[in-house]
Amino acid sequence: MSDIFDKIINLFKWPVAVLALWTLPSFFQSLDYFDFKTIYFAALFGGFIVYFFGQLSMDKEAKTSMQIIAHELTHSFFAVITFHSVKHIRVADDNSGGSMGFVGTGNWLIIIAPYFFPLFCLFFMLGVTIYLKVMPMNWVISVLFGYFVGYFVDTVASQIHDKQTDLKEVGYPFCFMFLPGANLWILGSLLAFNGRLSKGGTGWDGVFAYPKLLWKLNLDNLDYVINLFRQF
Repeated sequence: MSDIFDKIINLFKWPVAVLALWTLPSFFQSLDYFDFKTIYFAALFGGFIVYFFGQLSMDKEAKTSMQIIAHELTHSFFAVITFHSVKHIRVADDNSGGSMGFVGTGNWLIIIAPYFFPLFCLFFMLGVTIYLKVMPMNWVISVLFGYFVGYFVDTVASQIHDKQTDLKEVGYPFCFMFLPGANLWILGSLLAFNGRLSKGGTGWDGVFAYPKLLWKLNLDNLDYVINLFRQF
């Protein structure tokens, strides 16, 4: 089962990279659809800033360990959802890195996942979903969410460099095309989650609506480019 799934995912590697690259302008256009003037977005950005101020007093060894663990857990999460059994997760004693092993060949999504997917944000969002079934929404949730978003941005930024063997394995041209758009798409989805929470939604309705918005903007941009070429 996992081998079949790997082959299907690998077929979409370059089409997904092209789509991510094309979507870059749409992300910036989509910012006009967010109401950043609400208290919930102010709280989100406040939590984001609190995270980075907190890093000034955080032990460097502890921070590195957390990032390595998050990295390997994200590899493992994508291995599991693509039908692979995880054999082990290890962190080096000197915090120089980590590793994980799984059964099967694998696919590019497992390799690249830690460089764009916010696993801890996902866990927080699931927790918020349960919390809101018994308690009302308040701005403190957005502060905490902003903290996790800050952690995601910091972790991804610190991991993307030329010494990462994962990036070399999937190919630098692919990373150049895929990672900027993928990370901005994720950030937009996180903003959409917070935005819908502020309006009394579940948050997930915003996450699911955001790709539809990007798709519409992508089509509008494609139409603009086609019309531009027709003028010549």
